Amino acid sequence: MSRDIDVLVLGGAGVDTIVHVPELPLPYADSYMIRPGIETRAGQTGDFVALGLHSLGLRTHHLDLLGDDPEGELVRALHRDRGIPFTAVPQPAGTKRAVNLVGPDGRRLSLYDDTRARETDRLPEDAVRELAASSRHAHVSITYPCSFALPVLREAGVTISTDLHDWDGENPYHEPFAYTADLVFVSATALTDPERTMRRIVERGRAEVVVATAGAEGAYMLADDEVTHVPVVPPRTPVVDSNGAGDSFAAGFLYGRLTGQPLARCALFGAIAGAYACTVPATRADAVSRAELLDQAAESDAQAAHPALS
Repeated sequence: MSRDIDVLVLGGAGVDTIVHVPELPLPYADSYMIRPGIETRAGQTGDFVALGLHSLGLRTHHLDLLGDDPEGELVRALHRDRGIPFTAVPQPAGTKRAVNLVGPDGRRLSLYDDTRARETDRLPEDAVRELAASSRHAHVSITYPCSFALPVLREAGVTISTDLHDWDGENPYHEPFAYTADLVFVSATALTDPERTMRRIVERGRAEVVVATAGAEGAYMLADDEVTHVPVVPPRTPVVDSNGAGDSFAAGFLYGRLTGQPLARCALFGAIAGAYACTVPATRADAVSRAELLDQAAESDAQAAHPALS
């Protein structure tokens, strides 16, 4: 069977409106004068993962519901301009959209429009099955329609990854994703005991590896019953925004995984890609290139071998 797609990305296509605010949380006021302004651009979690994978040279295909609206055209244009194949399923309710409040330190608060979804939304099984049959791996966003695609992907025999984002470890909505995927990413932000949650994912599901990203503290990886710390890799240019950092970490890690690298190397690639994303303004959609990733990884190796010279 031909596997001409390295990664099939399901879900997570949409548009964000970026609003720079003087601080977070934003104190109540009748009005604020905003600089550098308010901008709308294509790019939500699935878009950023697909972009990150494509920038690293992996053959990527993105599948999601999309509206016949200006926002949907922005998403289509992003994929078209970057050369990322995209299969759009018509969404009468319109393209998913959100507002991101971005503080001076790069932190963000995302407000998602929950009216752009319906309980009957599904990704067509035939399309999922056909694309999965041509794919080595599937990365699944935690949007509602994608939960129904999980059994189809499992039947197709592809390995699966997912990002639970700011799961609290208790919300049952996330469990089908957490317990079906072979590789699970989760933010430690809302976890009172990240290691306990990571181990529960392994015990109750299929995951061989669980990674909990922890911002400036780096990340923690559970594999072979051992938790290891993944240190932060300082970016080469100043941090301006954390938007998309987790998605980029996942893309870097998956690049390592699908090119046969050891887990420690996969984690290093994730850390480099995630740090790079923090240097990209929220108004742009960009990702680290393979050349940049490998160059910075080599630099990190040299520093580890000769710490006195770093």
